[in-house]
Amino acid sequence: MVKIDPGFLGRWRITETTIWDQETLDLVEPASLSIEPDGTGNLNFIAVDGTADYRSRQVDGAPLLEFSWQGWDEGDQSCGRGWAVLKQSELRGRIFIHYGEDSAFVARRFDGRST
Repeated sequence: MVKIDPGFLGRWRITETTIWDQETLDLVEPASLSIEPDGTGNLNFIAVDGTADYRSRQVDGAPLLEFSWQGWDEGDQSCGRGWAVLKQSELRGRIFIHYGEDSAFVARRFDGRST
């Protein structure tokens, strides 16, 4: 069974990237990723709607989250990968779209009530 570091669990609002602005990120719905205790979850940004497979491990004593995802981007099948680390109360990492763009990102805990 997959065990995810509890610090990563929950829903995270993607608030910054290096190549997309917030309006673009939130094109369809608020850009976010969710992480469940069983290592599954979702990833949504721009027109990407995907399911994710998460793994966490320790690197130099700090928790690291790695993931792959697959789903849809503007109606076309799409997939990719990514990683994140916890920096205080933020996730900071990188999202990759297979055969496409990649961007650094920042995410903050999200309760779904605000955009």
